Amino acid sequence: MSAETLAFKTELKQVLDIIIHSLYSHKEIFLRELISNASDAIDTLRFQALTKTELLEHGGEWKIKTIPDEKNRTLTISDNGIGMSKDAIVENLGTIARSGTKAFLETLKRSEVKDRPELIGQFGVGFYSSFMVADKVTVISRPAGGKSADGVKWESDGQGEFTVESVDKPAAGTDVILHLREDAAEYLEEWKIRELVKRFSDFVEHPIVMDVTRDKETKEETLNSRKAIWLRAKNEVDDKEYEAFYQHLSHDFQAPAKVIHYAAEGIIEFKALLFLPSHKPLDLMWGNSKKGLQLYIRRVFIMDDSEVMLPAYLRFVKGVVDSPDLPLNVSREMLQQSAPLEKIKSNLINKILRTLEEMKKDEYEAYLKFYQGLGVFLKEGVYQDWSRREQLADLLLLESTRTEKGQLTTLEKYVAVMPEDQKEIFYLFGENRDAVEHSPLLESFKAKGQEVLFLTDAIDEFVAQALTEYKGKKLHAIDKGELGGEQVDEEKKKRLAPLVDFLKGKLSDLKDVRLSRRLRDSAAVLVADEGAMGPHMERLLHRFGRADEIPPSKKILEVNPDHPAVEAMEKLFAKDSSNPRLESYALLLYEQAIVAEGSRVKDPVAFARRINELLVKDASR
Repeated sequence: MSAETLAFKTELKQVLDIIIHSLYSHKEIFLRELISNASDAIDTLRFQALTKTELLEHGGEWKIKTIPDEKNRTLTISDNGIGMSKDAIVENLGTIARSGTKAFLETLKRSEVKDRPELIGQFGVGFYSSFMVADKVTVISRPAGGKSADGVKWESDGQGEFTVESVDKPAAGTDVILHLREDAAEYLEEWKIRELVKRFSDFVEHPIVMDVTRDKETKEETLNSRKAIWLRAKNEVDDKEYEAFYQHLSHDFQAPAKVIHYAAEGIIEFKALLFLPSHKPLDLMWGNSKKGLQLYIRRVFIMDDSEVMLPAYLRFVKGVVDSPDLPLNVSREMLQQSAPLEKIKSNLINKILRTLEEMKKDEYEAYLKFYQGLGVFLKEGVYQDWSRREQLADLLLLESTRTEKGQLTTLEKYVAVMPEDQKEIFYLFGENRDAVEHSPLLESFKAKGQEVLFLTDAIDEFVAQALTEYKGKKLHAIDKGELGGEQVDEEKKKRLAPLVDFLKGKLSDLKDVRLSRRLRDSAAVLVADEGAMGPHMERLLHRFGRADEIPPSKKILEVNPDHPAVEAMEKLFAKDSSNPRLESYALLLYEQAIVAEGSRVKDPVAFARRINELLVKDASR
């Protein structure tokens, strides 16, 4: 069959263009990526062969071979793993079928040149790092269990097209042949290949081999130690080995924030090596968050679906879990529902949360950096994991009226310094600190020395719905419901009642108008009923085009009985309740309250006109 020419999908063409037309300081990671792919292919076949022994063609002697050819300036990475059919090779090497691709591309374009190789690896398209060092790549593959004639050859120079044709391939597996550029000839040197394998892939379980000639005699030599790092004792592993293994798993160029390496004994035994990232990895930004925690059974790779072993809110954790107590012969679906795996899962969650608690207490700066990138996932846990919500709440870092901008406090500290007569934990939602710290809603709390937490993440609305109390103290949104404590003077209530009734009649968009106990310096403020949706959530839904999900509800206008503007209105109303200026002033009270909560008035032009009229009236006196 003649070769068929096909075009790369648009997004992949853009990725390749960025790779090919940039100079990289970390281009040697191509070998790590290709060896990692080869190891995955072997793991996949090894697992499938547990129930389909006919797929094995070589007696289970797994191997990844590096073949440098100085004469032809090619470097081949060959494996005897699962292999690919024609359809699979076109799908896997011709497109990026993933949500978030466009956003990833924008990040790639904006990133510094030196960081791009790692971004590419994190996004799961490490194969294409081959084009950092090669001007042409040839892939020859055949699926396990097939015939020699089922082989397929894929070839491309990375310029926008690739060819595919059928070929004979006696053995199953995949050969990736890199036609190296002149400036990449060092990757044909034995010492360089050894150095890169030792640095990046020493812990890969399968032998990484190369033919080595000594005294005119050629022998196949294994380049990696093949030590399963997670099975070794902690005192046998140094920081560099941990970091290299983490980078192998995560494709993250930075060191992890924390390493958790332990063995569990008892009813069920397992060994775990877990890593907490120091920042938010790209796979969590662009939708490829399923992979992260690998499950092995007696060193046999089973799966890397992170949600099988950890809840979704801990999907940022990378690592390996290996247990001798899980049955090798069960299907993945049955395994996911097994009681022993649930015990492992519970143990892992508890260990991770305890480690985070220790970090927050003993390594605050490291925890702060971790939290700034990944704290949002802990917030997810508060409303997803009911049994651990208070434990997760202890890990939250929050701004408040008592913290300087950029500084953070905790719920534990908040409760510790509460006045004795304060029965609730107060908080206020908003877009950011600047938007909330000048809110009129804070006035009475500041006057009484009561701290108010600022909740400025979109997810905080859901957190507050789940965390209704902490340490026996109820959480209360200060823009909802009525406040306890001091009452409005009865004489003022009686005197201002006619004006309040007038406002109710003129402001039909409102549910109610009442005298406020929250305000000290401002004339009016909008609040919602207890349990109603707040303005912050309403704005978020509007922003994301989900306004139809907003339940019909009306706000309550609270007016400050001691404010000069309200007192002036009351005098004008007492003098002439039919004065047309009263309606204009009523609308201004309402509209300034809308602006103060961060929302938009319905008719900005009319709002501006009323302010101008007021200015003219005042200037003409």
